[in-house]
Amino acid sequence: MLRVLQVASAAGAMQVVAWDGEGAARAVKGVSSTYDLAMSAIAAGRSLAQEIDAAGLGDEVDLHKAAEEGRLALPITHPDPAHFVVAGTGLTHLGSADGRDKMHKAAQSEEKPTDSMRMFLMGVEGGKPKSGETGVQPEWFYKGNGTQLRATGEDLVSPAFALDGGEEPELAGIYLIGPDGTPFRVGYCLANEFSDHVTEKGNYLWLAHSKLRQASLGPELLVGDLPEHVEGTSRILRGDEVIFEKPFLSGEANMSHSIANLEYHNFKYVLFCQPGELHVHFFGTATLSVSHGIKTEVGDVFEIAAAPFKLPLVNRLAVAADKPFVIKSL
Repeated sequence: MLRVLQVASAAGAMQVVAWDGEGAARAVKGVSSTYDLAMSAIAAGRSLAQEIDAAGLGDEVDLHKAAEEGRLALPITHPDPAHFVVAGTGLTHLGSADGRDKMHKAAQSEEKPTDSMRMFLMGVEGGKPKSGETGVQPEWFYKGNGTQLRATGEDLVSPAFALDGGEEPELAGIYLIGPDGTPFRVGYCLANEFSDHVTEKGNYLWLAHSKLRQASLGPELLVGDLPEHVEGTSRILRGDEVIFEKPFLSGEANMSHSIANLEYHNFKYVLFCQPGELHVHFFGTATLSVSHGIKTEVGDVFEIAAAPFKLPLVNRLAVAADKPFVIKSL
């Protein structure tokens, strides 16, 4: 299965790398960004794999050495990060309602289901429509733009005002909008949809606030069809100790919504179909350490790994320095 990565050379120059996950990874000739490669493929009416074949492959790239030296970059970037939209959907996975329901139950009686549970059940009943039909829309949230994205090996920095910085191990889709406004799915990657679960727990209407945080993407962009069943592991290390380790499941076999349904309800808005823009869409998760009583601390390391991805997503938790908040009048 084809994988596309962006890897800095030892001299610091960015190169696009193609890899089948087994043999040698090689640089794609004449290309310095996945964005340019994808734009060229759209213009030529070719798939990403065909565009790579047309460009040809060059020197071998040692991905494990690049990882050790911190040279694995985000799998795709936009020349202007403000045009890289970061959003996602929640309550999309079987079992994903449990943790959210516990957080929000205190605000409602035991007899009345929470809004989270109602949203989840709507997805179970109507999130996988037949071909040609429209399914129920999922919960949707906005996280920011490309300035919020971090690569493997980089810190995930929580704002000074945040009450929590917690991991969310997920898969995400990467999309590029073509010249005529058509969304093209470039591929899938591992992701950590980092959020503030304590703020969200305070009032579920603060969900929007809790999501305005950084997030990280794994180094591999998986091109082609996503397997129906994806199984991985989410770990948190504190020093040499593993303080949390649980499996997480994704892929449509473990979801209450089809990916096509999630894509439709994002890109049905013309706002998100602006030519040349990139999108990363987080598909949700059912595994959270906060649901198991874990309170993260500065220096904790999040590790997310899942087949068919070969390389893990690793980030350390940091907290931004507090600074005065000032608004000036003109």
